[in-house]
Amino acid sequence: MSIVTINMIKGRSNELKEKVIINVSKTIADTLSIPIERVSITINESEKENVGIGGVVASKTDIKI
Repeated sequence: MSIVTINMIKGRSNELKEKVIINVSKTIADTLSIPIERVSITINESEKENVGIGGVVASKTDIKI
């Protein structure tokens, strides 16, 4: 079993997160030569206030999600 955790800032659509899960799962399965059923993906979402980028709180930047 391969377990992958993805951390991202909140705000992306469910459809986009589904695409991430599908594409990352395929890539991991292909790279490791394992069945895709043995790949587990978890997405953790954080508020901008809880993320720092370059020493600045993300909510104080113009970062686009």
